[in-house]
Amino acid sequence: QVCVVAPTGELDLYTCPEFESELTRVISNGTEHVVVDLTQTTFIDSTALGVLLGALDSLRADDGRLSVVSADEAILRVFEVTGLDRIFELRGSRAEALGSIDAS
Repeated sequence: QVCVVAPTGELDLYTCPEFESELTRVISNGTEHVVVDLTQTTFIDSTALGVLLGALDSLRADDGRLSVVSADEAILRVFEVTGLDRIFELRGSRAEALGSIDAS
């Protein structure tokens, strides 16, 4: 089972509670693979990274996967600077993320 979560705007201290709630809901409903599509997201901070890490941990506990979609260089840079580009499956498009799930 695959679910796409596509937040828009900024993911920061003020907006992350809703983002975290949605990810928790999706995962608790038994979703095995989550694609977080950040193509309409303009900014992420450490709070958003923490939410993503928590979701990744929850999914991995049940052999699930989490892919992050973004082509925005500033957002990708946040993952690179923090070293999280080595932890998350980063994809350039939603189609690429969904294709990698289908291929597995």
